[in-house]
Amino acid sequence: MSHYKIIISGGGTGGHIFPAIAIANAFRRRYPDAEVLFVGAEGRMEMERVPAAGYRIIGLPVSGLDRRRPWRNIGVMRRLWVSLRRARTIVSDFQPDVAVGVGGYASGPLLRAAEAAGVPTLIQEQNSYAGITNKWLAKRAARICVAYPGMERFFPAEKIVLTGNPVRKDLEEAINCHDEALKHFGLDPACKTLLVLGGSLGARTINEAVEVALPTLADLGVQLIWQTGRSYYDAIRSRVADLEPEPKRWVGPFITRMDYAYAAADLVVSRAGASSISELCLLGKPAILVPSPNVAEDHQTKNARSVADRGGAVMIADGEVRKLLPDTLRRLFGDREQLKALALHSSQLAERDSDERIVDELVTLIENNKRLGATKAPQTEKKR
Repeated sequence: MSHYKIIISGGGTGGHIFPAIAIANAFRRRYPDAEVLFVGAEGRMEMERVPAAGYRIIGLPVSGLDRRRPWRNIGVMRRLWVSLRRARTIVSDFQPDVAVGVGGYASGPLLRAAEAAGVPTLIQEQNSYAGITNKWLAKRAARICVAYPGMERFFPAEKIVLTGNPVRKDLEEAINCHDEALKHFGLDPACKTLLVLGGSLGARTINEAVEVALPTLADLGVQLIWQTGRSYYDAIRSRVADLEPEPKRWVGPFITRMDYAYAAADLVVSRAGASSISELCLLGKPAILVPSPNVAEDHQTKNARSVADRGGAVMIADGEVRKLLPDTLRRLFGDREQLKALALHSSQLAERDSDERIVDELVTLIENNKRLGATKAPQTEKKR
C-alpha cells in the first residue's frame, strides 16, 4: 500500500473547511496509512474544526487585505512574508507528495511554497465565481477541480476538471436517523422540523426573518433547529428565552452534528453558498435559499437560481426575506406534495462521489510526478 503524504491548506469559513475535510477523509479511506497535514490561518475557524475532525493543523499568521484601512496593510504584508517563510519550512519538513488549496488566506503561501519545491498542486474551487486566492494560484496549479461549468473564464481550460463539491460522508450516513437526530436536539419526532442555517458565521437578515416567523411556526406546530452564528447568539437567546416553550426549539451559535441536523429537517432555510447547496442536493432536502448580497459578483444568487430554476428550491432575496419568510413557510409546510417535489428535484441535481473523483486526480498527480522524477534522474547523472 502506498504511503502518501498530502498537505491541505485554506479555510476561513465552513464553505472552505468542510470540503477540505471531506477530501482528507476520502483520501484516508482509500489509503489508511496516508499522512495528512492541514495548514490554516491563525485565529480562523479551521484551527478548531480541523482538530475536531481528527487531523493535525499548523497555523500561519496570514490575513487578508484591509481595503477600508489601507495603512493596516503594512502589517498584512509583514504577516504574508512571515507566512511564506513558515510555509517553506513546513513543506521542507513534511515532504508532501501533493498539496491541495481549497481557498482562503493560508492556501496562497502554502501552495506557492509547494510549487517552489516541485510538489504538484491541486486547487478545489467551490463557487461559480472563483475566489481571489485560487485565481492567483491557478497559473501554476497542475489541476483545478470545480463544481460549476463555465469556469474557463477564471482558469486555464486544460487544467479544469468538473468534480462537484466534496461533501462529508457522515451527512449521508446519518440521513435516515430521523428520530435519533431529533432526540439529540431534544425535539419531538411527531412534529415537523425547520432547520435554519445562516452559514458558519451566521446571517443577520435570516436571523431577523426567523424571529419574525416564530409566531407562524408556533401556529403551524413546527419545531426549530436554529444555528444563529456566534455574533448573534447571545442577543437572540435573550430575546427568545421568554417565548412560549412550544413548539420546541434548539437555538445555538454553531451546530456540531450537522449530520443529525439534516436528518431531523423537513425543510431548510439556508444561505446559498456552494458547499451548502451541494449538501442540500446530495441529501435531497427541500430548501428556501436566501443568497448573501455580500459576495463577489453576487455568485450566491447565481448558485441559488441554478437550483430554484430547476425546481430544487425556493429562492427569496435577502432584502425580502423578513417580509416573505412567514408566508413561504406557511405555504410549504401546508403542501406536502410541494415539499416532496422540491426534495426530488434537488436530489436530481446532486454531483455524487465528488470527494472520490478529487482523490483520483490527486493520485494521478502524485504518480505522474514520481514518473517524471524517475525519468529525470538518469539524465542528471549523465550531466555529472
